[in-house]
Amino acid sequence: MNNPPSDNEIIHSAIKLVQEGLRVTFPVKGYSMLPFIIGSKESVDLVKPENILVGHVVLAWVDGCRFVVHRIIEIKGDEVVLMGDGNIAGVEHCRLEDVAALAINVVTPKGKHHPLYSPWRVRASRLWWRLLPLRRWILAIYRRTILKIFY
Repeated sequence: MNNPPSDNEIIHSAIKLVQEGLRVTFPVKGYSMLPFIIGSKESVDLVKPENILVGHVVLAWVDGCRFVVHRIIEIKGDEVVLMGDGNIAGVEHCRLEDVAALAINVVTPKGKHHPLYSPWRVRASRLWWRLLPLRRWILAIYRRTILKIFY
């Protein structure tokens, strides 16, 4: 009997395809990107990372130990600082060369692709960043209501 591929093998396969210029739909786990990406329900479309900017959602090798799909909150030269939208504290660090892919769409369970950088999503993510001190309570309400009702 064959063992299913590990998460690490899946990630490396996806990165290889992205580096070859293909778009890859990649499943996201966890709650670290709420409310913009619902882990274990939605996926993201990944493409080759070119012209990476603050506000972009990327797949990156962070802190020399793991891959995350998080939003870039700061770029200083070659250093990149990331934070999940669903996180209330803590950031990750990597170098620009550790950014393996750029997420361009959120893919719903029904297969619909929604652009991550549409004007309303960009405005919403900027507002969400400003609400960082209130995220704990907003996310608690969101998890107890919206996620339970609609997902």
